[in-house]
Order: sequence, then structure tokens, then C-alpha cells
Amino acid sequence: MTGKAQTGTRQLLRRCWLTLTKWRSLSVLCVLTLAVSLIVNACSLAQQQLAPLRVGIVSWAGFDIVLYAQEAGLFKQRGLDVQLIRFENQQDSTRAMLRGNLDANFASLWDVVQSDSGSDKPAVLMVTNISHGADGIVAQPAIESVANLRGKRVGAKLGTVNHLILLEALKLHQIKPEEVKIEDISNETAVDLMQQGRLDAAVIWQPLLGETAQAIKGNIIFTTQEVDSLVIDTLVSRSTIIRQKKAEVKQFIMAWFDIMSAVEIKPNQVFQKVAQNLGQKGEAFAKDYAGLKKGDIAMQQKMFLSGRLPEAIAQMAELLKSDLRAGRMPRQDVEINTEIVTTAINEWKL
Repeated sequence: MTGKAQTGTRQLLRRCWLTLTKWRSLSVLCVLTLAVSLIVNACSLAQQQLAPLRVGIVSWAGFDIVLYAQEAGLFKQRGLDVQLIRFENQQDSTRAMLRGNLDANFASLWDVVQSDSGSDKPAVLMVTNISHGADGIVAQPAIESVANLRGKRVGAKLGTVNHLILLEALKLHQIKPEEVKIEDISNETAVDLMQQGRLDAAVIWQPLLGETAQAIKGNIIFTTQEVDSLVIDTLVSRSTIIRQKKAEVKQFIMAWFDIMSAVEIKPNQVFQKVAQNLGQKGEAFAKDYAGLKKGDIAMQQKMFLSGRLPEAIAQMAELLKSDLRAGRMPRQDVEINTEIVTTAINEWKL
């Protein structure tokens, strides 16, 4: 074979080799693409098979923010079918959750600690918010500080968060609970009596707190911004649900993180959508939400990983024992579940 023939043969073989290599690369790429597609479809199918979640909720800005997940389709993106069940008060919704009528419930930790005993125990899954000025005490014009409440009549429903707020304020100012006369009445009744001048002070939350102070030309003598408040709101479930619906609860918490991220990035849009659902103005809802520390990932890490939640429960128990007028003793079996929220934090946005 001549030199030219040998060169032509080598070039032909090289072209054949390059063609073969190219087809091999394409084959590998096709296999990888198919594998990725199968994984994605499998994940989507798994999400579609998640069981529905029934979650109790009462009207409160720190809870109502969850409505954004429905309005923006965040639950659907997480493969969830969430049914939000409205209640008039947290005691009823917590009772319904413990009796098996709900899978989870938005509730104050204070209410969870005082919840009825039953066959199952409550398990705290996530912190939704902490009051930071959203709750406080309004007083008649002549009363200028918490120190002036000795011997006065203060409106606060015993055993509720309002009772807790009053106890926090009294402790801060070194006043014994028995030195104050507590009128065991609802928020709305307290507002009416304050306007009639038949109460010296009342524990109320925003926006009624500011509105009442303005209407009676009175004073806001305390807000939760003055303390590391125990007005800690949570998502709570029961031990059996954690075992039965762990995947659903984890996806719910991840959807909550989606909401918190949206509040950080586009708050006006979030508040507007939630407000529309509630029949409010976006500016009004934004003002209510401004008095809260939001339950973002940083909040979960602080509350669940640093030991703050067990510490808070112990402090609540002390306050309950300091004023027995509520007629309840703290539960000793409240579970703090760190596993699911930690997994949700690690997997969020993956």
C-alpha cells in the first residue's frame, strides 16, 4: 500500500471513530436525560399521593398569613391539599386537634400548655410568630404606667393569651398578680367597658389596642415589645399524626418557608393577597403583621435548636402557678418535635 493510500485509510478510520464516539455521547446523554425525567416524574407522583391535611385556624395576622399559600398556589406546588378550618377561639381548635378532628392546629403555645388531657399528647412542630408589640395593655387617662395598676380593675380573659400578657407586664414591674383585680371578659367586652369608663385597663391586641387608646384618650402602658415575650404562636399537632403524616407535615412547613420568603422579598404583594381574602385593605393587614416577629427559618433555628422552647414552657408554668385564677395547671407532656422542622429546613428549595 502506498503512503497516500495509508493516509486515506487512517483518515477514514479516524472519521469512523469520531462518529462512533459522538453516538456514544449522545446515547449517554439520552440515558441521563431519561433518568432525570423519571426521577422528577416520580417525585411529582409522590407529591400527588400526599394525604389531605386539615388544619385549624383562628383570626390572627400571624396565622392568617398562611392564606397566601392558597392564593399563590404554594400548597399545590408542594403537592398538598390543605383544608383550613376556621374556629372562634384557640381552645376549641386545640381541643378538636387533640380529639382527632384536625391533623394540626395554629395555636398559642400558652393554649397548648393548658390544653385538655387526652389519649394523645400535643407536639409543637413550628413557630409561626412571636408577639413584638402586637399585644398590650390600654389604660384610662389617669393611669400612666403598669405600676399604677395595683388595686385596679383590668379586663383579661383568664387562661387566655391576654392573661399571659398581663402576667408578663406585672412580673416586669414586680407586681404580684393578686394585687390586681382581673375581670374575666372577652376582648370585645373589654373594649366596650373601657369606652364606658367602667374598667381601669384592659389587655387588647392590635388594631383594637391603638384604636381604643385613641377613642378614650388613654394610654398604652405596656406592649409585648418590652419583653422577650412568651406570646409564642405555633403549629401544633399530636404524636400519632407525626407518625402517620410526617411527609405531609414536612411539606406544609416547607410551604410556610415559601411564605416567609415571599414576605421578605415582596411583602406588599403578600399582604394585599391575604387582605383581599379577609376582606381587608393590604395596608391594614401589613400594620397588624408589623407587630410580630415572623416565623422564618432563623426563628425556627433559634426556638428549636437553642433550647428556647423548653425554657419558655417552663416560664409559662411558673406564671400559671403564680396566679391560680385561671384554674388550670400546665401540661407536663408537651412534645417539642425538632426532627420534622430540621428536615424541612435542610430540604427547603432543594
